[in-house]
Amino acid sequence: MSKIQDNIALLIDADNASHNGIDPVLTALAELGTVNIRRAYGNWRKQALKGWVDRLHKYGIEPQQQFDITRGKNATDMKMTIDAMDLLFGGRVTGFGIMSSDSDFMPLAMRLRQDGYPVYGFGSAKTPEGFREACTRFIDVDALIKASRADGPTESGDDLAKLLIDAYQASKRDQEGYASLSEVGRRAGNRSSFDTRSFGFASLSEMFEEVPNFETKRDSKGQLFVKRLR
Repeated sequence: MSKIQDNIALLIDADNASHNGIDPVLTALAELGTVNIRRAYGNWRKQALKGWVDRLHKYGIEPQQQFDITRGKNATDMKMTIDAMDLLFGGRVTGFGIMSSDSDFMPLAMRLRQDGYPVYGFGSAKTPEGFREACTRFIDVDALIKASRADGPTESGDDLAKLLIDAYQASKRDQEGYASLSEVGRRAGNRSSFDTRSFGFASLSEMFEEVPNFETKRDSKGQLFVKRLR
């Protein structure tokens, strides 16, 4: 069965994801494809999930009930993993969004990527590195929320600068020292689960306009290039 173009499945671990982030998460995913499958997993009897309950119908999210059968055992993670594999083998999706800050989803993200599917992770700044790096892209939901409120970047400027400098130096440059912006972005993404939204920027070009010691230019065909000044 052939895959539907740009059909993304968003699976939400409601126990480990903020309901305040669902709007910016869906906005971010809209740039990557159509989120036709939206499921949230949890024990909806819990008072702690009331914020999610209030948003399920508003955003067209299908609730998946998982009772807490045994203390300390998370049936939600298991159900999400089973559903993800069913969707994988069903061949109807082109990508996965996993909204969680739980490192237990690292093996799932790695397995989905092994079959060539992009995995977009959405979690808090405290999400363990293992899950972050297992995703094709990992996006800090706290940064998305703050960016939507026009509060600007939240990540370390030094870390961002080093990542961009390394990606620039690894890219092909012309005699004037300009490298293709798309290549620099691709190399940054290949080295980590890099995404501009985690740093409070809507696009790569906007990011380079704000990062010190870089300049951008556009050629006659409208393609953007970037150069490190020092």
